[in-house]
Amino acid sequence: MKKWKLLTVLMAMMLLVLAACSSKEDSKEEDKGDDSAAKPAEEQSEESSIFPLTIPGSTVEGRDGNTTFEEVTLDKIPEKVVVFDNGFLDTLDALGVEPTAVVQDSLPAYLSKYKDSKYVNAGTLFEPDYEKLSEINPDVIFISGRASAAYAELSKIAPTVYVGVDNKNFLESFKVNVELAGKIFGKEQEAAAALADYEAKVEEVKGKAAASEEKALIVLGSEGSLSVFGPGSRFGVVHDVFGVKAVAEADGFKIDSHGDNASFEFVREKNPDILFVVDRDAVVNENGESGTKAAIENEIVSATNAIKNGKVFYLDPEVWYLSGGGLQSESLKADDVLKAFN
Repeated sequence: MKKWKLLTVLMAMMLLVLAACSSKEDSKEEDKGDDSAAKPAEEQSEESSIFPLTIPGSTVEGRDGNTTFEEVTLDKIPEKVVVFDNGFLDTLDALGVEPTAVVQDSLPAYLSKYKDSKYVNAGTLFEPDYEKLSEINPDVIFISGRASAAYAELSKIAPTVYVGVDNKNFLESFKVNVELAGKIFGKEQEAAAALADYEAKVEEVKGKAAASEEKALIVLGSEGSLSVFGPGSRFGVVHDVFGVKAVAEADGFKIDSHGDNASFEFVREKNPDILFVVDRDAVVNENGESGTKAAIENEIVSATNAIKNGKVFYLDPEVWYLSGGGLQSESLKADDVLKAFN
């Protein structure tokens, strides 16, 4: 009898233990359920601190007048991305962001992978393929100056963001674009690290330029004619960012964003110590033929200090003419300018 009672007690105790264990397991499962729900909630909370993301509008001065770009709000990280600016494509490439559609007929060699058929050809910088873009139904479209005339039509297809750099305030506008790309695509740390590397390179060039008394002139060669550029112009980063001294800034040297036509005599008169040359012909001619070198290093220009002292530097035209304003292109520009002081 006593054994029976003892057995009954032991069985009751075992049942209690099993029930307790079952209760604990249920509690753990509930906790797991709460954790799995809490983690996405935290991620959603972090994302919601960025999105909806409002990108301010702006008014930009162009050759054909001013264009106003409206404020844009993005509700989430864009998946289908269209890019009409090689500089911004350069930055997205550096940050590891995959576009859906790009302009394939004017890509520099270092971005040639985007000519692959996996990427949609968005048309040209001046004439977007609206039908194809409508089929894509993109989440966002990025444009700059050359595509600004198409802004109204592109805005009907998707939120359209202007990402052109301001030549008169280049460094700040460049940083804003890189930081914006990082914020939109969740690449803020990568963007910050890339900018830090770029700024370190800028300081290196500025240090070399500050230690030199040499003055420079920037020339664009096109079909045998010349255009000159100074501070605040399309190629003004040479002076505005890298600190290279400019010839005759206040002596009849007009500063224009798009450059000013100039004669060989003008170049000889200004007598630069350094001559930076952008060869447009080399990138716009299908066969790459160019007479820029022969045109510049003629008898008239040969009288300048730059020619006499071997200080003529042909800048990479694909970088300077086709894709300025990108993380990679601006770093390559620094390398180009540094050659003049090594």
